[in-house]
Amino acid sequence: MPTESANQLCLRGSIYTLIDDPFLQAQEDCAVQYEDGLIIIRDGTIEAVGDYASLRGRLSADCELRHYPDALLLPGFIDAHIHYPQVEIIGSFGAQLLEWLQKYTFPAEANFRDPAHARRIADFFVAELLRNGTTSASVFCTSAPGSVDAIFAAAQQVNMQMLAGKMMMDSHAPANLLDSAQASYDDSKTLIERWHGRGRCLYTISPRFALTSSREQLELAGALLRDYGDVRLQSHISENHAEVARAKELFPERANYTDIYDHYGLLNARAIYGHGIHLSEGELRRFYETGAKIAHCPTSNFFIGSGLFDIARVRDAARPVTVGLGTDVGGGTSFSMLRTMSAAYQMAQLRGISLPAAHLYYLAALGSAQSLGIAGEVGSLQAGYAADVIVLDPRATPLLRLRADVADSLDELLFALMICADDRAVAATYVAGELVYERA
Repeated sequence: MPTESANQLCLRGSIYTLIDDPFLQAQEDCAVQYEDGLIIIRDGTIEAVGDYASLRGRLSADCELRHYPDALLLPGFIDAHIHYPQVEIIGSFGAQLLEWLQKYTFPAEANFRDPAHARRIADFFVAELLRNGTTSASVFCTSAPGSVDAIFAAAQQVNMQMLAGKMMMDSHAPANLLDSAQASYDDSKTLIERWHGRGRCLYTISPRFALTSSREQLELAGALLRDYGDVRLQSHISENHAEVARAKELFPERANYTDIYDHYGLLNARAIYGHGIHLSEGELRRFYETGAKIAHCPTSNFFIGSGLFDIARVRDAARPVTVGLGTDVGGGTSFSMLRTMSAAYQMAQLRGISLPAAHLYYLAALGSAQSLGIAGEVGSLQAGYAADVIVLDPRATPLLRLRADVADSLDELLFALMICADDRAVAATYVAGELVYERA
């Protein structure tokens, strides 16, 4: 729970943040670091960031100074794609995507018709995000409207920025999970009016994917996106070869999977699609033209065996599609964005690309913020941004301590932390300037 803080809170330590996209700009123009830095926070917003020596004169008489001399201060991680109703099935054995849905996902999601169950899992989920240093997330709920109420209520308790929406699903799924096209429209509209813009809650229209939506439902999802000009949209695309084939079978009149969403007005700058592993060049071009984004979910892609996302091709400077990073729990195997960054690095290696640390830290914070339409608010440590800050301990385990002792630069330390660390490296998490998690 949030703690009471002085009107001005100051965090001192080694600071690292991205202010631009290192995939497209020179890395030295994108990464900002202060060996002995200071973040001045007032009323939940960052007032200034810089060297301690140059900013110490701005400390007010009421300032509470918290010094982390052996730690790194970074912007909170932002999970661009995660399913909170699937927490209980994380680490389930032996299935690829379509079988996974039938065997594990759908039965788990049916339990969320019980409001008490939804509240219990939502509270656990938010606490687990914060314990892993994740301060914002784009979350899929279930087709039960109460699942949306539960996650937004849990996020509001800690003033966490949360993007979420009711799963729209009226076809090709168990009867106890199906809504109808009109019911999904009506429910979503009611939930938008109830939650969107309330505190730090943002509503996201959420058709699961084309395989479980009728043409009418997709059309009504497009109508919602047009009617509410600042809500977001999230769905899935081209995660698995069998899924792509099934989409073609269900929508033979459309040129490709992307064209299904495009036809119904679901491809624009407020839309983000999970996975996108098997998109053609033409489809990626259409993503770029419309401004639609992709959430890269490497631990899930490895675990479910969906394929190897080609980050270099997707981010090609000739038509760079914006990409964020997602854990995709429970298809993904960890809430930790550090573990997810490690998996993204390994997947790129299998594609013949060695990504520097800056690129991965970008994807996990500023890149995800840009993908979700919340850049300028979160994802970086800059004046005017929400004070969503995490404190990482680069010596949290014996192995990390040994590795940190021989690191000869901050870049090397950050890379080793990304590869070798997990939730144990998160010493503290601040949301809007409030300490909401502190490692025992």
